[in-house]
Amino acid sequence: MPNFDDQIYAVLIQIPQGKVTTYGDVAKMAGFPRHARHVGKLLGSLPKDSRLPWFRVINGQGKISMIGERFDRQREKLLDDGVEVKDNGTVSLRRFRWDGLPA
Repeated sequence: MPNFDDQIYAVLIQIPQGKVTTYGDVAKMAGFPRHARHVGKLLGSLPKDSRLPWFRVINGQGKISMIGERFDRQREKLLDDGVEVKDNGTVSLRRFRWDGLPA
């Protein structure tokens, strides 16, 4: 059986700059449908200096799920990445969602 963490990381590194995807999409692409919460938990446990593009993953409503400093950090990283993010953390999935296909 494939390692959950490794499969999630393999999807994560493929998300192109300027795009986002959802926790549920990452889980599904990795072969673990309906494991969105597990993806969130895994990404939340990454070291602060991780080079993985964790910040490109948002919730299924198209919003940043973090709060406080973590919200601000993710929002800034997305803005720097070229993704438009409203003040409330909303991103247009229609415009910025990655479909899982190579760029």
